[in-house]
Amino acid sequence: MARRFPRIRRHGATGCAVPDRVGDPNRLGPAAPDHELINVHHARSTHIDALAHIPVDNTVYPGISVADATAGATVGRSSSSAFVDGIVTRGVFLDLAPRGRLPENHVVTADDLAAAERRQGVRVESGDALVVRGGWVAADDPFGPLPTTSLSAVEWMAEREVCLYAGDIGDKLPEPSAAAPVLHNTALAQLGMPLIDCVNAAELAQVCAEIERCSFLFALGTIPVRGATGLPVNPLAIF
Repeated sequence: MARRFPRIRRHGATGCAVPDRVGDPNRLGPAAPDHELINVHHARSTHIDALAHIPVDNTVYPGISVADATAGATVGRSSSSAFVDGIVTRGVFLDLAPRGRLPENHVVTADDLAAAERRQGVRVESGDALVVRGGWVAADDPFGPLPTTSLSAVEWMAEREVCLYAGDIGDKLPEPSAAAPVLHNTALAQLGMPLIDCVNAAELAQVCAEIERCSFLFALGTIPVRGATGLPVNPLAIF
């Protein structure tokens, strides 16, 4: 069987490109470079959060004060520098809503994850990157009735020693009625688990169903930007 390289689909980073005018200031020259401004932590763009992204009690993982982490007008500790050489590990895909999607505002629990494991005949192990599908595309409506994640689900990931979480189920955007953002406040900030937000796992779900396999080589490359709180990414599942 030929190798399959489905993308764990990413959504385009939000930003703007401003063309430079070369030569005559009144027209574009033979080359048109641009300056790009990327809003990494955007509800419509696929990105990885560095551990310094969310402080809890004025510290970032692993217990570094915000002042120390951001000394020198940059993020010197727990930053995107950890990702610039890429991430390669085993990935496991769990589909919580095969051929459909979870109900509105569903709260994913440890039981949901364990049930998906049993249904798919796979087990999440230490060091795995966990990719979860609930069937929603957050980029389409970030403030919609999206499913979210419970503390019990994060505890389950911690027990299995998941090294990275990616999925179309995340935390609801900050609003008075939203539940506590346990993925960001607990998994990222207190357990040191990097998060890939705003993932579309539809293509991966299709391939896993076709070949009846839910584990793969997870590969993540980033732009080599150090000292940031996150980066746009395009994760791959390699079979």
